[in-house]
Amino acid sequence: MAPPRKHRTDDILDAARDIVLADGPRAASVAVISRASGAPVGTLYHRFGSRDGLVAAAWLRALERFQAEVLAADAAHRDHPVAAGAAMAGAMVAFAGRHPGDARLLLAVRRGDLLDAAPEGFRERLDAINAPLETAVARVARALHGRAGARAVESVTRAVVDLPGAALRRHLVADGRSLPPWLAGDVIAAAKLLLGAASSAR
Repeated sequence: MAPPRKHRTDDILDAARDIVLADGPRAASVAVISRASGAPVGTLYHRFGSRDGLVAAAWLRALERFQAEVLAADAAHRDHPVAAGAAMAGAMVAFAGRHPGDARLLLAVRRGDLLDAAPEGFRERLDAINAPLETAVARVARALHGRAGARAVESVTRAVVDLPGAALRRHLVADGRSLPPWLAGDVIAAAKLLLGAASSAR
């Protein structure tokens, strides 16, 4: 049985994320992350390969956590497209409440600003992480519109992703405060209205 790692990967990724949010992507050098996390520089290079590999791992971890919340909400309402879409929108708010740092990272920092060069395999891993949510959105679009063409998918995306994303960006990024307790309910209600309108217009 292998001994436990002395420096937990989550602690290292937390340090990288917090440096990016506090001081910007360029501040997150391997040396700075090493000091903040307590992990030796050699450990960071061995585990992540490069500065871009380390920062990309923090960003992808945030995305995976987000997708897990949203897909679990979808699974609970899969047979009811309006409820499924609204639950996915609400799950974005729930994710931000549980992981505010990760939510800020996804909302406030673009991949192009984060990385000098995408590490090997980054695009493939990103596509694999995104594929289940894209499938869920297409399924809801097909149920509400009778098809999953570009406009139908855009309509669902507006309710499921854009609406909660804008609300979270205002509270978490622009204001920098914790989320109000009523936000999830308001987002779910608004998403239901948008999705219900699409269903009625079919």
